[in-house]
Amino acid sequence: MMKQIQRFGGAMFTPVLLFAFAGLAVAISTLFQNEAVIGSLAAPGTMWSEIWGVVAKGSWTVFVNMPLVFVVGLPIGLARKQNARACLEAVVLYLTFNYFLGQIMENWGPTFGVPNFAEGGPGVTTIAGIKTLDMGILGGLIIAGVVVYLHNRFFDTNLPEWLGIFKGSTFIYTVGFFVMIPVAFLAAVVWPHVQQLFAASQGYLTHAGAPGIWVYGFLNRILIPTGLHHFIYTPFLYDNVAVPGGIQTYWIQHLSEFAASDKPLIQLFPQGGFALFGSEKVFGCLGIALSFYATSRPEKRKKVLGLLIPATLTAMMAGITEPLEFTFLFVAPVLFVIHSVLAGFIEMTMYLFGVVGYFTMGLIEYSTMNWIPLGPRFWGTYLVQVLVGLAYTAIYFIIFSFLIRKFNFRTPGREEDDEETRLFTRADYQEKKEELRAKAESPAGGGVKGEPSENAVKAAAFLDALGGRENIAEITNCATRLRITVKDESLVQDGSAFKASGAHGLVVNGPAVQVIVGLSVPMVREEMENLMGREGAEPE
Repeated sequence: MMKQIQRFGGAMFTPVLLFAFAGLAVAISTLFQNEAVIGSLAAPGTMWSEIWGVVAKGSWTVFVNMPLVFVVGLPIGLARKQNARACLEAVVLYLTFNYFLGQIMENWGPTFGVPNFAEGGPGVTTIAGIKTLDMGILGGLIIAGVVVYLHNRFFDTNLPEWLGIFKGSTFIYTVGFFVMIPVAFLAAVVWPHVQQLFAASQGYLTHAGAPGIWVYGFLNRILIPTGLHHFIYTPFLYDNVAVPGGIQTYWIQHLSEFAASDKPLIQLFPQGGFALFGSEKVFGCLGIALSFYATSRPEKRKKVLGLLIPATLTAMMAGITEPLEFTFLFVAPVLFVIHSVLAGFIEMTMYLFGVVGYFTMGLIEYSTMNWIPLGPRFWGTYLVQVLVGLAYTAIYFIIFSFLIRKFNFRTPGREEDDEETRLFTRADYQEKKEELRAKAESPAGGGVKGEPSENAVKAAAFLDALGGRENIAEITNCATRLRITVKDESLVQDGSAFKASGAHGLVVNGPAVQVIVGLSVPMVREEMENLMGREGAEPE
């Protein structure tokens, strides 16, 4: 069960990765249409305003069609074969489901508790031109999940030769067509009640206060090693749990309104307290890195600095914390628990000081989604944010430094004398590349010839360290990790073998293996699947 939940959480990240650029594009276009920032140049009707209006319109594509985006994205991560065909099946059957549901509500809306369906009031939306109930991302995920199940279960169904035209995707569409009819009726019965619960929960969450922010922040961080943290923040940011359309969409839509208001941000958008988990990424990770440097051995500090600078900048600028967090997660798990506790407190403290907004990643997002468009109006709030953040940097530094020294945790630079804290030279890199190329050309690595790409080299090395392709039962990925199920965990090499091949770390829980790769993980996974799909002919 846990493995399936992790697969689902990882698959959800496929469409989420699109939001980084889409959000940046919306924020910049909104900024350049803001008269308070740009001046009369951005006044309505000017050529400047109209051009950026075009850019803004296109920038909303992902957010306006978010359920459909998730319907396409989920099969990429969950379909065990023919992912592209599974995406086509999911899109067509999702549209079919909404046609069914829309017509059901058109005929019997009052019977199902939606008397305003024809007028298109609250709870009603349009998806690809189809008027239907607004089930948000959850509706898309449910339908995509049903289609993926049908695809995995029935795609290879053998039919008589004279029915050959109905094989494969056509068979899935045929079966799914009839499955969607009862599913649409079930949605008509259940979803209006769910919408009522959402409406009630919005009021509760709005007034949950600081303790709710702490619990949210703690769970969002402590669940990272399991991959279940997606289920904590995704409904808040991208669905209707806190505000209609999700916190991200709502925040972007109201940026201009916030910029023109005289009220404090926390009064304008208290739900923004659930989008403060970038605080520990920027300020907490800085304190952690400083503590690692301060507690490292003097003779190793130069090398430790070379390791920490890129990892810390990645966390602070882009919000990708795994390269730093996974340096201590397994050598000192108690530090990760402390990190999670402090993450809850830093978010709660920010909220108590009136800091809200959209601070989920790093300083790039801080600037484009908050400081630049709203800085002229709320600079005092953001000054408080930085001061509180730096105070927590000091708290992180003091607590981590004390615990590392007290319990002699083997954080970077505190390894035994025979353990090396290494930085690779250009010659080392070339030597390693030649070694990995040899692995790629071996039968276990798939027999790749020629000059392989960096991702192909990594894939071959990881495959070898996992015990060869014969040892792989299943492979998926989330945003930064390969998730592999192996047949024999005893064949999996230790973490050092994976780190030597370019990984940031390794998590092994029985046959469930996670290789921490980074943001290139989709390409590495594709290369691994290519290697596994080859017949493994002997090298010439």
